[in-house]
Amino acid sequence: MASVVSVKANPAASAVRYRSTRVGASSLGAAGRLRAPPPPSLALRADGCRDAGRASGSGRGANGGGGLLGDGGRRVSTGGARQVVAMCSASLDGVRPGAAGAAVAGVPPVAASAFPERAKVVALVAAVMLLCNADRVVMSVAVVPFAAQYGWSSAFLGIVQSSFLWGYVLSSMVGGALADRYGGKKVMAGAAALWSLATFLTPWAASRSTIMLLAVRALFGLAEGVAFPTMSTFLPKWFPTQERATAVGISMGGFHLGNVISFLGTPVIMSHIGLSGTFAFFASLGLLWLSVWMLNVESDPVDSRTISKSELQFILAGRSASKVQGTKPPSLKELLSRTEFLAIIVANVVNNWGYFVLLSWMPVYFKTVYDVNLKQAAWFSAIPWAVMAMSGYVAGASADFLIKSGYSIALVRKIMQSIGFIGPGISLLCLRFAQTPSVAAVLMTLALSLSSFSQAGYFCNVQDIAPKYAGSLHGLTNGIGVVAAIVSTVGTGYFVQWLGSFQAFLTLTAALYFSATIFYNTYATGDLIFD
Repeated sequence: MASVVSVKANPAASAVRYRSTRVGASSLGAAGRLRAPPPPSLALRADGCRDAGRASGSGRGANGGGGLLGDGGRRVSTGGARQVVAMCSASLDGVRPGAAGAAVAGVPPVAASAFPERAKVVALVAAVMLLCNADRVVMSVAVVPFAAQYGWSSAFLGIVQSSFLWGYVLSSMVGGALADRYGGKKVMAGAAALWSLATFLTPWAASRSTIMLLAVRALFGLAEGVAFPTMSTFLPKWFPTQERATAVGISMGGFHLGNVISFLGTPVIMSHIGLSGTFAFFASLGLLWLSVWMLNVESDPVDSRTISKSELQFILAGRSASKVQGTKPPSLKELLSRTEFLAIIVANVVNNWGYFVLLSWMPVYFKTVYDVNLKQAAWFSAIPWAVMAMSGYVAGASADFLIKSGYSIALVRKIMQSIGFIGPGISLLCLRFAQTPSVAAVLMTLALSLSSFSQAGYFCNVQDIAPKYAGSLHGLTNGIGVVAAIVSTVGTGYFVQWLGSFQAFLTLTAALYFSATIFYNTYATGDLIFD
């Protein structure tokens, strides 16, 4: 990719002026000065701002200058010196056009950092996803002493475990739209503040009444439901297409690491400072992250005051360019009429079904089936999530490598999704033959580590088919998936109470994995569908 080099021009030459406009907004008005270099060509590429200026000895135009170039770019040659006026009007993956120009023009000079700005961003996203899941898992561990203290049945345990999904299903459907409208920075910050408050209030609510507990857990889910669609909107703005699956893998690695930290840390913390202290500890971590996030991150790299020009150009050049200028998001009828989008919905439904069964019931499974104590159950439950955190990164990096190597996006998504469903399905079927908790832990580890390949499958597929509406559509698909998660979480409790065994429900889950694999591979695509 060509870079922009600033050099001193002939005093007689006019300064290069780069203007930018924003979709749906008035012109920025701030004009920056960029000196045109003397070499024979200048190519400023920013995913839609193509070849804004290009020198040509025989071009036609004023005084021998070139004609119209790129999206509104034009070049005029005067007295041997060149003046380039570039204006970007193309849409950039749901981001304001003319971004590169805004970066040059509207941001005061800041010393360049050897550490890429997008690396800082993905680290903070991974951190908040870690807290998102850690706060969720605290209840999965604490529910055992809660049940003993308040005399809850297995069926009621399932209701308590699913109560956070009641709020989750509502906010996940609107979370992406909120992030698309107000920016990922503000929406993620508000969500983290709210779920940290709900985490802090959980033990107090449990001591008051079951209704109060269910209400607080629903509030907790309402806040956490925003996280995934916001991440789906946020990351594509900071990462080019060829790095997107890796960024998702790192972020989801933090999410799964939250399982490990919470599964292992909660029993230890609980033994020292009690139930209330444990929830208060995890809530305080959320507030600490919030202060760092607000001071160091922007919703869009265009607005960052610390990003380098070269990194910004690299990000913008790698975004998915819009083929058509859309005026409004697709209707629900239009979405559901496309089998390519239905394939993503089905994959999300089945992924959420299996994931929440394992997340919510794993400690109870090990305690019930193998009669291990709470700390042992936490260890056996944590190992699979630790491996899953690493395998998610491997999946993302592998997917990006295949795309860079020339394989089609559709093929790569289908390969990753097939691994993400067939692997867990086989592992869950084999679980019935596990005679010891160690063997069961190995099979759980295989199931969860292989399921993480879905992150490079259907999860990224939303960004492929509708980059401009990725947040909103991810929220819609995730909301539908959460309904399945509620059914599976509550259903597990009733199955265990009625049949006295987990295996029947795990077999049903495996069958759903296999069926969804066939449907996804038949209808999924990597092409741009909605714009």
